[in-house]
Amino acid sequence: MHGATPIPQTTGLLLTGGGARAAYQVGVLEAIADIRLDCGAENQRNPFAVITGTSAGAINASALACGCDNFDATVRMIASTWKNFHAHEVYRADHLSMLRSGASWMTLLSIGWMLAKWRRIKPRSLLDNTPLGELIARLVPLERLPYLIRKGHMQALAVTASSYSSGDHITFFEGDKRLMPWVRSQRLSVRAKITHAHLLASSAIPFVFPATELHIDGHNEYFGDGSMRQSAPVSPAIHLGAERIMVVGAGRMHEPKDEAHLHTTNTYPSIAQIAGHALSNIFLDALAVDVERVRRINQTIKLVPPELRKASALRPIDLLVIAPSQRLDTVASRHIGDLPHAVRVMLGGVGVSTARADMKGAALASYLLFESGYTSELMALGYADAQTQRAEVCAFFGWTDPKAHEQVAAAPTKPSIDRRVDPLRLR
Repeated sequence: MHGATPIPQTTGLLLTGGGARAAYQVGVLEAIADIRLDCGAENQRNPFAVITGTSAGAINASALACGCDNFDATVRMIASTWKNFHAHEVYRADHLSMLRSGASWMTLLSIGWMLAKWRRIKPRSLLDNTPLGELIARLVPLERLPYLIRKGHMQALAVTASSYSSGDHITFFEGDKRLMPWVRSQRLSVRAKITHAHLLASSAIPFVFPATELHIDGHNEYFGDGSMRQSAPVSPAIHLGAERIMVVGAGRMHEPKDEAHLHTTNTYPSIAQIAGHALSNIFLDALAVDVERVRRINQTIKLVPPELRKASALRPIDLLVIAPSQRLDTVASRHIGDLPHAVRVMLGGVGVSTARADMKGAALASYLLFESGYTSELMALGYADAQTQRAEVCAFFGWTDPKAHEQVAAAPTKPSIDRRVDPLRLR
């Protein structure tokens, strides 16, 4: 009989943003649930006391938090939703809706701002995400959250959003009454009752989805995707008491140099290429930088004598980082043809091609491809990547793996060249 070793540290989970790319993190969660059961750790009803999320990751994080008293069933429910996804469940993808939203943007590009102003054209976004609000209402029963916190099933849930009105990056959190808000340069936290509007705000990809109005400090502000201006994505989990954090990314942390030349081109970049590059900067770069920052801090703390460390507030943060082992825009390029016809036509106008060999607009498409073929492939990749790091996962949670002897026997004599992202075991 295999059991779980008690873990005194508070464990946190960080799910990052990335639109449809968030399907990857659901596959990782499925693997965690299976590994947990294999190790006989099912008595730990919720392995994550602190759950934080940004953008689409905020929706997954909130859904997981609201069912944390039945972790396995909740993970399966979230996975079922992503496996059967279609774009029309996130944004209106019919021709009429595209004319109402996307055509307004095209009008601005084609007839000019002055004529658009004369015609009083004021498009709010490229796509209408009204269906997403309906999906969130079904998927995330936020009314359960106070009960779960009160009963000790979890310590805190936090979601982030960026204010177009003030320029501040704000983390909204709901949790234990002993938790205190924090303020840093251009980023702060607000204790609040998390609502579906907070999730819509956090996942409002700039230009693509409309901003969401939220009430804060006695007035209203308009908010967009929490990945914008997010300089320290790991920080909220630390402030909320997590001492070890599992981080699930939505893109490769480092691009291998031997592959860089495969994705270069000498032709002038299309609007889709530029947009994809900008979104990658918003969603991916900050996480890699913050992980490196935490690693440096941990190394510095190791240099402090133990007696001085105990007398201070310094503490190392144990990170387990799981990120895609493949380029997700490459995966997306195989599924662009799955998008609704009206969406393909609109994206084709800015340089997104359905030709698999044409990668120029695949990065942009990778954020909007809420179609089951793509999301299922990302989930399978997430599951495989987490299982590849199975030994690190078990060590991180303190689980005893009954399959460990099989892994040792099957281990290659040389390190696998595909292991490009190692978890940071920093104590």
